[in-house]
Amino acid sequence: MDIFIQQLINGVTLGSVYALVALGYTMVYGIIGLINFAHGDVVMIGAMAATTVAISLVGGDPGASAFVVLGVGLLVSVPLCMAVGWTAERVAYRPLRRAPRLAALITAIGVSIILQNVAMMAWGRNYLNFPQVLSPQVFEFAGARMSTLQIAIVAIAALIMGGLLAVVHKTRLGTAMRATAQNREVAGLMGVNINTVISAAFLIGSALAAVAGMMVATYYGVSQYTMGFMLGLKAFTAAVLGGIGNLVGAMAGGLLLGVIESLGAGYIGDLTGGFLGSHYQDVFAFFVLVLVLIFRPSGLLGERVGDRA
Repeated sequence: MDIFIQQLINGVTLGSVYALVALGYTMVYGIIGLINFAHGDVVMIGAMAATTVAISLVGGDPGASAFVVLGVGLLVSVPLCMAVGWTAERVAYRPLRRAPRLAALITAIGVSIILQNVAMMAWGRNYLNFPQVLSPQVFEFAGARMSTLQIAIVAIAALIMGGLLAVVHKTRLGTAMRATAQNREVAGLMGVNINTVISAAFLIGSALAAVAGMMVATYYGVSQYTMGFMLGLKAFTAAVLGGIGNLVGAMAGGLLLGVIESLGAGYIGDLTGGFLGSHYQDVFAFFVLVLVLIFRPSGLLGERVGDRA
C-alpha cells in the first residue's frame, strides 16, 4: 500500500504539469481547431530560460533566496514564452486560418522543429542543471514520502487552473472566447475582435507553458532542448483523454494520465515478471491514447462546444 500511495503522489504531481500544458492545447483547439504541436517546445523554452536565469543568479550569489531565483525566472520565462506563442500565431498560423487543416498541422510541426533548433543554437545540446535553490522538507504519509516541492507544484497548478476557469466564465474576455469557440463568424458580427481573442488564447496558453516549464526544470533538476517533444505529446494525449476542447477535461485528463503513468512505472515490472522496467513508462501514455481514440474518441468528459475556450 505504501508503494501505491507513493506512486499516486508522484502521479498527481506529474499530472498537474501535464494538465497545465494540456490547457494550452485545448484552448487553441477549442477556438480555431488547431492542434499546436509546437506547444511542448514553448514549455521547453520556458524551462531553459528559467534554468539560465537560476544559474546566473546562483552563480553571482550562492546564497540567493529561492523566491528571488524562481520569481526572476518566471519574470523572464513567462514574457519570453508569450512572445514566442504570439509570434507563432501571428506569423505561422494566422495566414493559414482558412487553409485546410492538414496545412496548419504540418506548419505546427515545422514550428516545433524550428523552436528546437533555435534552442539548440542558443543553449547548446547538453543538459542544463537547475541549481538546487530549494531544500524541500519531506513529509511521511502512510509510509509514502511527499516533499514540499511536490505540494507546491500541485497547489500552484490548482490555483492557476481555478483562475483560468474564473477568467473563462466570469470575464468579458472569457465570454468572447466562448463565443468565438462556438462560431467565429457570428461572434465577429456581434463585435468580437476574433484576432484579439485568438491571440489571447495563445498568450495565456504560452504563459501556462512557461510556468509548467519551470515546474519541470525545478522538479527534475535538468532541462534540454529536446525535452518539449515528449512532454508535448503526453500533454496532447491528456487533452484527448479528457476531451480536447474541454477545459475541465484537459485538467482531469492530465491528472489521470500522470497517475496512470506513475502507477504503470511502479508496477510494470511485477505485471510483466521483470521483462519490462520502469523506463517503459512512456508507453502507457500512448497506449491510453490509442484506447481512448478507439473506444471514446470524444474523450472521457466529451467535447463541450459552448465551453471550449
